[in-house]
Amino acid sequence: MATGTFDILHPGHLFYLNEARKLGGADAHLVVVIATDKTVKEHKKVPVIGEKQRCEMVNAFGCVDEAFIGDEDDPFKIVKEQKPDIIAIGPDQKFNPENLEAQLKSIGIDVKAVKIDSYKEFELDSSCKIIKKIKNTHFNEKYFDECDL
Repeated sequence: MATGTFDILHPGHLFYLNEARKLGGADAHLVVVIATDKTVKEHKKVPVIGEKQRCEMVNAFGCVDEAFIGDEDDPFKIVKEQKPDIIAIGPDQKFNPENLEAQLKSIGIDVKAVKIDSYKEFELDSSCKIIKKIKNTHFNEKYFDECDL
C-alpha cells in the first residue's frame, strides 16, 4: 500500500509508486490511498486537482492495481479493509515508520511500514515547482481562448 496526495502528477509520483510496488516482490498487488480534499487542506495545501480526478489518474498508472480515496472519519479504514503486508512511506512524507507500525498494531493491524528514501530528481519534481513555473510563465492570452473553467 502507498498513500499520498498526488495533486499535480509528476515523475516523482510514478517513481515512488514503482518503488512501493517493488517492496511487495514479483507478485505484488499495489493499493494506493489518495488523500481527500479535506485532508489535503488540513495537512498540506489547497489541492489544485479534486480527489476523484486524482484517484482516477493514479489508478491509470500501470504499477497501481487499485486506488481509493481515503476516509475522512477513519484514516485507517482502507488499511483495515485491504490488509496490506507493507505500507510504503514516500520520501517527502512525515510519517515515522516505527510510530506508524505501533499505531496500527494498537488497533490490531500488523503491518510493516517502509520509508522509501530514494527520489528521482527532475526539474519539475513536485506539485509546488510545477505551480510556480506555471505562475511565472507568461502565456499569450489566445492560449486560453478555448479553455473553460
